[in-house]
Amino acid sequence: MTEPDVQTVEINGFPTRVWRKGKGAPLGFLAGFGGLPRWVPVLDRLAEKRTVIVPSLPGFPGGDRGHSVLDSHLDWLLAVRQTLVAAGLHGADLAGSSVGASMAAEMAALWPESVRKLALIAPFGLFDAADPPADPWAQRSDQLPGMLTADPEVWKALKAVPEGANSVEWPIEQTRASEAAARIFWPLGNTRIEKRLPLIKAPTMLIWGEQDRIMPRSYAARIASALAGPTETRIIPRAGHLAELDQPDAVAGAILSWVG
Repeated sequence: MTEPDVQTVEINGFPTRVWRKGKGAPLGFLAGFGGLPRWVPVLDRLAEKRTVIVPSLPGFPGGDRGHSVLDSHLDWLLAVRQTLVAAGLHGADLAGSSVGASMAAEMAALWPESVRKLALIAPFGLFDAADPPADPWAQRSDQLPGMLTADPEVWKALKAVPEGANSVEWPIEQTRASEAAARIFWPLGNTRIEKRLPLIKAPTMLIWGEQDRIMPRSYAARIASALAGPTETRIIPRAGHLAELDQPDAVAGAILSWVG
């Protein structure tokens, strides 16, 4: 893999990383639980056909401490909106995973002109007491990799300290990402997003890992039935909650087939 171009934009007074790679129409990608401390294969696959733009969420790897000034869900939505505009993604296709997928859906609901097509990988935001999601913040650290990916080694490799990184700062940044996600979705990942799903007019693909141990697969049907625009659902075999890490080729292929 070749490294992407790196841009820094300022959001609420904090530097925020934006990766860019590829050619063609822009395609934004918002990372899932834990963020993206390094460039991953699914982004290379997407960059073969599109200009992939990957802005960090506040507090996630590359997002500095931007989450520290966000006190409400509205604060988060406005910060993500500002980030997408600064990254040049207004009106573009937008994909997201997990917590990032939830933010992508919110953008399409509240600013419908800002998103052309959506691809959502197991988004957070729903809660059904009869079929509740798992709570990733309640897991032991040694159990979390197997909750997030079908192959725990994939998650461990993502979070491994790279050569030359500050061995003290690296784990702090990874913990900060979990904290940032908790600030958005505490408690129980429930943002009552079901109230805003009917506002989404953008054609939407829902992607679910067959072995997702965080978000129940039944939520895909619930989301699809609430959306106003055209929908399609893809189940990815041998993939967990962060399906793009387990099966990058299959997920990238699904996204590209949808956004064109």
